Amino acid sequence: MRALVFGGGSMKGAFQVGAAKAVLEDGFEPDMIYGVSVGALNATYLVNEAGKQDLENGRVNWPLAGRELMAFWIKHITQPQDVALLRSRVSLGFNTLMSRFDGLLDPSPLHNLIRRHTDAYMLRTSPVKIKVGAVNITNGNIKFASPDDEYFMDYVRASSSLPMLMPAVPIGSRNDKYLDGGLRVVAPIHEAIRDGAREIVLIACHAKQLYTRENFNSRNLISLIERVKDVTVNQIVNNDIEWAEGYAERSVLRGDPIKLTIIRPEEPLLLDLQGFSSDDITRLILDGYRIGLDALKRSRETASKP
Repeated sequence: MRALVFGGGSMKGAFQVGAAKAVLEDGFEPDMIYGVSVGALNATYLVNEAGKQDLENGRVNWPLAGRELMAFWIKHITQPQDVALLRSRVSLGFNTLMSRFDGLLDPSPLHNLIRRHTDAYMLRTSPVKIKVGAVNITNGNIKFASPDDEYFMDYVRASSSLPMLMPAVPIGSRNDKYLDGGLRVVAPIHEAIRDGAREIVLIACHAKQLYTRENFNSRNLISLIERVKDVTVNQIVNNDIEWAEGYAERSVLRGDPIKLTIIRPEEPLLLDLQGFSSDDITRLILDGYRIGLDALKRSRETASKP
């Protein structure tokens, strides 16, 4: 089984879009796509597109699917307000005092985008399978949901709900609350391997080293939350990737080799969550495409060595 794995990374997920375009143009045709956080959004869009193409043409044109994902970002994600709205200080203060805190940001623009551009039927009938991860904040467990799950789209919304910045999403009859899958797993390679994937392409949004924030304003609440998240996520994704690389190396000795291609930025991606523009999104897409091509070239060169 061939798996495309999207890690978390908030709006830096634009980097994934460019890298995915390079991977799909290179001939990789996934049987399964996994995602957490913004990766869940990218995975859902691609699987939905694959389902639509299969319904219309009886086949999936993967390079076209990659271009459609890129066009979606360029057209619809051009500024922070396209994703979330800053709540008013009055309502935020009142809800906090009344123990009804619901995040600093209102993610309804993002949720509306998801509703308009994905379809539950397409996702269920798509020839490509999908799993997205979200964390139950009551018991701390991560749940990987597929479109067969009655509440799949709720898990997609929950996986992309940034802790503290966005509200937890109630799911199921018990109304358990779920948040970003990146709280537990940033690069869900383990789930792909457990499901039987033996050729895996991971696209991560985080460089190995965390960037230095010399002018970091710790008194700006959103900036502080972003920074704490970056520090935590950077360590988690490094652990996820190191485990996967070790497992892939040992798989050769077990006689069940796994081909693992890692695409991640060489340097930390810089994007202001509170003030990005369409130019910033385009820059990250182009960076992802270039780095994706380089990673694929290195992977072929490594495979050709005796």
